[in-house]
Amino acid sequence: MGRFDNRTVLVTGGAGGQGSSHIRAYHAEGANVVIAGVSEERGRELADELGGRGERGERVLSVRLDVTDEASWAEVIAATERYFGPLSVLVNNAGVQNPAAPVEATDRRVWERIIDINLTGTFLGIRAAVPSLRRGGGGVIVNIGSTSGLGGTACYAPYVASKWAVRGLTRTAALELGRDNIRVNAIHPGVIATPFITEPAAGSDAPISDFYSPEPFAIPRMGEPADVTRLLLFISSAEASFATGSEFVVDGGLLLGPALNYEAA
Repeated sequence: MGRFDNRTVLVTGGAGGQGSSHIRAYHAEGANVVIAGVSEERGRELADELGGRGERGERVLSVRLDVTDEASWAEVIAATERYFGPLSVLVNNAGVQNPAAPVEATDRRVWERIIDINLTGTFLGIRAAVPSLRRGGGGVIVNIGSTSGLGGTACYAPYVASKWAVRGLTRTAALELGRDNIRVNAIHPGVIATPFITEPAAGSDAPISDFYSPEPFAIPRMGEPADVTRLLLFISSAEASFATGSEFVVDGGLLLGPALNYEAA
């Protein structure tokens, strides 16, 4: 038996680098999975991989979701309930990066787009999912933040601001929803080897990975999606039933700063 048998899990950005890792793992643990994202083609491909037939399968559903659109959220939650019943877990995973630029050179339209997707999209997801979670007797919301939400990153002000704000949203929602048996937590990944990092953001000439080396840090490698997924499955399972309003960092020691480079005497 899997940890998520008879539970329904919705992952936004579900066909992306981290999202697809989460979807595969939840499915392997027995969950009904909802792949929600703007790329219908990639969603269908992942659904097919998991035994679906186009958009649907025995324990898989692929739906188009624009996280910034309230009507889109309503349609996705309704489709989820028609197909599987009430929602058990929401993973607010969808996010975008801004092209690198100092604050003074950042276009307001870029700022608004990043905030709209990363922050407002998370807010709308929580708001849309809560009634379904209540109907199921409770559940879990996990917001995917970033280590950029725990410090500053030059030339990425919109992204950093959005992830700092997700932290406050997470804590407030946890306070409001705890008595409904709904836990709300956040995971803050470091630099994870996905197209988000290894391919240029829209409007950029080079990916973040071109400017980043993990060599100075305690665990000298880039993270893999599975590193985040394993933590996510624990946090959203009954094994973490006393954790809410909490922040979990998976960054290989990036936030610790450089490790000393020395040879034992």
